[in-house]
Amino acid sequence: MNNLTPADDGSNLRLDQRRAVTLRWWLLAAVVIAVSSAPVLLDIALPQLPMFAVLLLMAAFNTVIQWRARSEEAVGAGELFGQLCVDLVALAILLYVSGGAANPLISFLLVPVAVAALSLPGMMTAVVALLAVVLYSLLMWVYLPLSIGDTERAARLHLAGMWLTFVISATMIAWFVARMTASIRERDRRLVAAREQALRDERVVALGGLAAGAAHELGTPLATIAVIVGELEREVFQNAEVHADLALVREQLEICKGIISSMAARAGTLRPEELQVQQADAWLHGVRARWQAMRPRATSRLRFDGNGPAPQIVTEATLEQALVNLLNNAADASAAEIDIKLVWGAAQLSIVIEDGGPGFPGDVLRHAGRMPLAARNGGAGIGLLLAFSSVERLGGRIVLDNSPAGGGRASIDLPFVRRAGM
Repeated sequence: MNNLTPADDGSNLRLDQRRAVTLRWWLLAAVVIAVSSAPVLLDIALPQLPMFAVLLLMAAFNTVIQWRARSEEAVGAGELFGQLCVDLVALAILLYVSGGAANPLISFLLVPVAVAALSLPGMMTAVVALLAVVLYSLLMWVYLPLSIGDTERAARLHLAGMWLTFVISATMIAWFVARMTASIRERDRRLVAAREQALRDERVVALGGLAAGAAHELGTPLATIAVIVGELEREVFQNAEVHADLALVREQLEICKGIISSMAARAGTLRPEELQVQQADAWLHGVRARWQAMRPRATSRLRFDGNGPAPQIVTEATLEQALVNLLNNAADASAAEIDIKLVWGAAQLSIVIEDGGPGFPGDVLRHAGRMPLAARNGGAGIGLLLAFSSVERLGGRIVLDNSPAGGGRASIDLPFVRRAGM
């Protein structure tokens, strides 16, 4: 776990501290019950006044730690280490006035050691373990003996106390270890997800560099094509059908030039001031209109489903590119009409795109957004990788599945900007 950042370590230590607080309350409750009931149930005279004084101090100490654990301040390993040392010393004092090492509650000294082994660095854990051994050793020679007249009864009580201590210690340690194991698994899961995100970001950055180079290199052939189209328009001006086709080609050339200019202008890292807040329905209308200009032979319909006016969302150029990529995939998958639906609810909105094609293959559903895919007629290459990256950067997500009625379905879920009073 050395690959975790300091922020992750502080967060996990705060969680470990909260669990230690809970465990300490359980331990204090068990000792309070034992100290209160022993004189009555077991006929054992205990020095209750000093023992309850120690328990009261530990309760006050744990209350302060619990208040500290609820704050968002960073928690260092040294802080948890100090708390465990205090726990050991307090337990040692209680054991000192109640029989020392002969007290069956001596096994409670293992609980702070187990917590340290699961939460602290190796050196601090070793110090906690050494302190527990030293205290145990001292309690073998320095203690206030308990007065029990019947030796046989004292042996039975000792065995019963050892059994009870073992049950309580095993329960507490098992609970703490189980919670810590779950925390470690969750930490590993987040670490794997962060590594996958870093790999995706590296791929996107590499693709961005290639795209910038391609934009620069495409300028010359596009200019050449524009010159040739102009010459053809002058030569075939009497053929209306050919002239219309050349006009369409020129229109598409202008769109290509606009895309290249936008790529060149936006090369590099996106700055916060380049983000825009727009009405979701108006923005989607504009994106669909620009996409239809690029794909004049594709057909689509746009529907809205939500209560009240459409919410506002944060947009930028890469979000539009992500939506255009998904629309192109849908148009490539089938010549049927594409259904575009804008749905919004209480916290987020979704843009759902459904096509009439055969649906997404299994490898696309498994790997889309994680790695580039092989280009195919259905249109699922690097466009999906770029689309996932763009949407996730804005706090959204893309979900791909196949519609029960047939065809592929892509959903872009985006958070929206709340209006005042909402």
